[in-house]
Amino acid sequence: MRRFTRRAALATAAGATTAVAINSPALAQPPGAPAQGGAQTANGRLYEIRSGRHRAVVAGVAATLLSWQVDGKELLLTHPADDVGEGYRGKTILPWPNRIDHGSYTFGGQELQVPISEPERDAALHGLMSFVEWQPVQHRPDGVVLEYLLPPQYGYPFQLAFRIEYVVDAAGVRSTLEATNIGRTDAPFGTANHTYLAAGGDRIDDIVFELPADTYYLVNDRLIPTGTDSVDGTQYDFRSARRIGATEMDTAFTGLRREPGGNAVVRFNRPDGVRAELWVDQTHGYLQVYTDDSPSTERPPRAGITVEPMTCAPNAFVTGDGLITLRPGQTHRGSWGYRISN
Repeated sequence: MRRFTRRAALATAAGATTAVAINSPALAQPPGAPAQGGAQTANGRLYEIRSGRHRAVVAGVAATLLSWQVDGKELLLTHPADDVGEGYRGKTILPWPNRIDHGSYTFGGQELQVPISEPERDAALHGLMSFVEWQPVQHRPDGVVLEYLLPPQYGYPFQLAFRIEYVVDAAGVRSTLEATNIGRTDAPFGTANHTYLAAGGDRIDDIVFELPADTYYLVNDRLIPTGTDSVDGTQYDFRSARRIGATEMDTAFTGLRREPGGNAVVRFNRPDGVRAELWVDQTHGYLQVYTDDSPSTERPPRAGITVEPMTCAPNAFVTGDGLITLRPGQTHRGSWGYRISN
């Protein structure tokens, strides 16, 4: 078992339901024609993209993956486009994922404080961009490109420019994010995506789940990491595929096992016969798994599961664990995606 020290962490940080509104007249403009997308919704403008069996809908607010359908079947745990939704489903999380303990951190010799967005845990949760709308650059039949400029602000006095592209192809849907430091000083940075895969039944218990992670994070009662441990012999060992069963997780993992080419692949064999995979490239060294045990709306628990691709660990702005430092002019680029396996 390893306990965190800031110095050690810095040293190891390298470098089920289809929403009716998604099929609504909000998508009045055909894909590939206008860059502006469809009509305005509570989640911003919607951008439909298609290729073969695959159809996805991206919402402008938080560059959200709102829908992914295969042969007309919705595979995500989603919500109507005119609802704000619950939690952070589908959202692109920036400029940090997960939590900053007490919302305070030190960077470049400055002591900084961002707003506490999760007061019950005294934490700053999921960055600063979960309710801002990204602007369209390109919308074509099989893809959409959006951009957002994050200005300096209290607690995060850095200036970053973001560009994200969603593409569908014969395999599935892919997201590629670029983050560029356009400011004059180094900037701390991390990202995640919070898309949920639907259970394919009433609950996720019958999903046969494979998670290629050797290490999980220990946390305190506020879900702040206190160290790491091996998954060997624990309920968190899904390196060999098995049913999720009654296992509950709001747990971060690292030590990802990579396949040829460098991607780590998470596999979901749902009870309805859908075999889906989440792949993450080498820029994503961490995964947060949440088994949807305590939804904040009235929908039933465990209706979906999120495996969040993360570039850094929870509380990385404090510990430095996986934290990316972007120099002025430097760009980070990373990709992840969902696909259907044979």
